[in-house]
Amino acid sequence: MSKNKKIVTGLALAAVAFVIMMFSTMPSAGSKEITIADLTENGSKYEGDYIMTQGLLNKESVTWDADKLELRFEIYEEGQCTLQVFHKGIKPDNFSEDVIVLLEGFIQKDGVFEAEKVQTKCPTKYEGEDMENYDTEMHKEMYKNDKEE
Repeated sequence: MSKNKKIVTGLALAAVAFVIMMFSTMPSAGSKEITIADLTENGSKYEGDYIMTQGLLNKESVTWDADKLELRFEIYEEGQCTLQVFHKGIKPDNFSEDVIVLLEGFIQKDGVFEAEKVQTKCPTKYEGEDMENYDTEMHKEMYKNDKEE
């Protein structure tokens, strides 16, 4: 084999190895979307798995420590159970009552969801109104429709 072919083959193998490593280390590549009810009932079944879940925010449960960048809160499904959440990072700006919260992370042995990623669906984007006129009932209905799809 000539010197050029060896270099090209080596670079191609390195590129393939790099792509495989990138995809295998991305947590969301192997994530599972699990409901809050399933997580609270069968949490131990999902320990160690990277999970995506969503629910409505219980604003009274929000505890924010700006010095430590620690956020604790609960999400719930209408008429069902709640899920305790811990997040080490920044608090989303639009954390308001009954906003839909999208989470990615891991369920811990104590049943607390340790979120690596916290996002909210912005009600103003979907309703076309400012936060002062935010309709929590409309957002709950949107959440139900998302769950049915």
